[in-house]
Amino acid sequence: MGDLISIKGGRDGLRLRLDDTAEWAHLMSALEQQLAQNSGFFAGARLILEIGDRAINDEQMTTLLGSIQQHGVQIEALGATARESRNAARASGVTARPLPRYSEPAQPAVQNEHEGMLVSRTIRSGQVLRHHGHITLIGDVNPGAEIIAGGSVVVWGRLMGLVHAGALGNPNVVVCALELRPTQLRICEQITRSPDKAKNLGPEIARIEENQIVVEPWEGAKRG
Repeated sequence: MGDLISIKGGRDGLRLRLDDTAEWAHLMSALEQQLAQNSGFFAGARLILEIGDRAINDEQMTTLLGSIQQHGVQIEALGATARESRNAARASGVTARPLPRYSEPAQPAVQNEHEGMLVSRTIRSGQVLRHHGHITLIGDVNPGAEIIAGGSVVVWGRLMGLVHAGALGNPNVVVCALELRPTQLRICEQITRSPDKAKNLGPEIARIEENQIVVEPWEGAKRG
């Protein structure tokens, strides 16, 4: 069912794109499965929803928004070519915008994980940095901040908040930081925490080996 749902990033944030040709019940089932299986990635996310040429009425829009919102996801805007769909969105209090007709079918979310995001700033307490692919951060992740990535996470600085790599189900990713002291470190479904009195051992890399997270020196990485 994953081929009916696509997650992509853009200048305006994350976009959740739904196949506009599939049978409605089948599409809703695929959406529910995608959101449930990847709850660690989607929870708290704000997304732009794209439905292409599909025309949906007020009742279907209510069902769609309800299914998404029950997983803690907020829809910032709806993109659709059909006027009926845009009217239904506005009636539900959602900003609507026209879209050009799709030139290619939606692709599975996991096929886009190689797309990377480069950010140069400090992620402060209460802030969340979320991307469907890899994240490279030049800066620190303060306690109370979160980084959630579908791919790997590389922090050229201190990582002291929560980090979740492989949040779309990929266990073959890594978390690297010059100072790796997260309040919680999660890779795919595996979770660990830093010791209460963790010492700075220099740059480190975390990955999954034999169904558990292991941390070792990050060779070749150093400050300065």
